[in-house]
Amino acid sequence: MVCAVSSEVKTFRIEGLALFSPDRVRFWQKFSLEVRALTREEALEKVYSLMGSKHKLKRKHIKILNVVEISPEEARKKFVRELARLEGWSS
Repeated sequence: MVCAVSSEVKTFRIEGLALFSPDRVRFWQKFSLEVRALTREEALEKVYSLMGSKHKLKRKHIKILNVVEISPEEARKKFVRELARLEGWSS
């Protein structure tokens, strides 16, 4: 089976909960990240990687609640909007 993969980079907003445990008091905290990726699965993988590297979280301590593809203009982070504008610039 051949799978057609689009080479167009999309912007995703991923919302979820992460289990943080400073001072041994565990609590679930909401998070919302915007990432650029080719597919939904790639965007999820990027979020797991970012949360693991920045906060030392394991995958089982991250619960994904919502994954939405958004337009680059809807992004809250200026870096994501700028990156989308630069990628559209090259021919």
